[in-house]
Amino acid sequence: MIVGCKKYMTDLLVKTFISNPERIDDEKVRFQYGLLSSITGIVCNVILFLLKLTAGFIMNSVAVISDGFNNLSDCMSCLITMLGYRLASKPADSEHPFGHGRYEYLVSFLVAAMILVVTFQLFLESINKIIHPEPVHFDLLMFSLLTASVLVKIWMSKFNQKLGTKLNNLVMLTTAQDSRNDVLVTGMTLVAMVLAAFVPQVPFDGIFGVVLAVLLCKAAIDIIKDILDRLLGAPADAKLTHDIRDEILSFQEIIGVHDMIIHDYGPGCQIGSAHAEVDVHMGFLEAHDIIDCCEKQIQEKHHVMMTLHLDPVDYSNPLVNTYRANVTEALRTMNCGLSMHDFRAVIGPTHTNLVFDILMPFSCSLKEDEIRSEIEAYMAKIHPEVTFYTVITFDRSYVEGQG
Repeated sequence: MIVGCKKYMTDLLVKTFISNPERIDDEKVRFQYGLLSSITGIVCNVILFLLKLTAGFIMNSVAVISDGFNNLSDCMSCLITMLGYRLASKPADSEHPFGHGRYEYLVSFLVAAMILVVTFQLFLESINKIIHPEPVHFDLLMFSLLTASVLVKIWMSKFNQKLGTKLNNLVMLTTAQDSRNDVLVTGMTLVAMVLAAFVPQVPFDGIFGVVLAVLLCKAAIDIIKDILDRLLGAPADAKLTHDIRDEILSFQEIIGVHDMIIHDYGPGCQIGSAHAEVDVHMGFLEAHDIIDCCEKQIQEKHHVMMTLHLDPVDYSNPLVNTYRANVTEALRTMNCGLSMHDFRAVIGPTHTNLVFDILMPFSCSLKEDEIRSEIEAYMAKIHPEVTFYTVITFDRSYVEGQG
């Protein structure tokens, strides 16, 4: 019932405040989602701040008042993220022709850094409580207030997690993690409060705080690493590249695809390229029309601006097909994940040139000269009557799941 209520509340807010909620690639719609997330966070945290501040003065509890000001600092995070959403929604201009979507990554980094600072403060405070333990008294009003705070933060976490997953928005996912951190911190306080009522001589709050600080620190570092990877140029998502490859190969005239590259300029702005292999005997206009249709289909389905390079391949020569199969088998025997493309053979009276590209995964430990020597030795063994020379271009993979 509680889960259904949370889902209903989230869906109601989205339907009420977001126009065209499924147009998640539209900058204006993404900004509306960001605004909804930030304003919801501000409202919830202000309510928690006022409740804890009032209860803190009534109970004369510095701890509760401090926890209330922690909620107020969360409001500042929401204001920062709101500014980030505004900057990210700016349209492309002459200075930034690919838009401003990466502002989302920068704001996510700032929020994650703030989480790391708060976690470090929690660690120091917890160590101090272990060294200088203070009595923790069970108080029903405080317990009820903190329990209500946990429930609100759980909903905020689910809310931002759902929106962040839908939009592939790191800011919302980071905000969801921050809410989960608050749930853990307050939850540990509740557990420590109950345990202290039975074993008052053990500083449970300090011990739990240290364990929690370590876990939260790791979570914050993982978020920062993910953001830095995206800013530095991490490979495109494996599922996305797999889906785009399947989309290209769904055109029966396209025989193969390789050298795929996808550049990420922020959510909603991805630009890619790939080489599409077609039969060398196909007419140029027909091949060009197929490539155009394929590029348009990828843009509509996957929101990636794709440019396809036409690679003519000849599969009509039986001898060339045999050599191609031999080289493919030679690469397979190396057990290094190597793959080949753009194969052609120049057959002459004294020797045969094998010209092709090899895609090398970064995990491959073999050197280029070693791979070349292995191929030439394999071909000499299979075809001792022919002298082979290899002309190889070695490529690296720029997307996950390729190579």
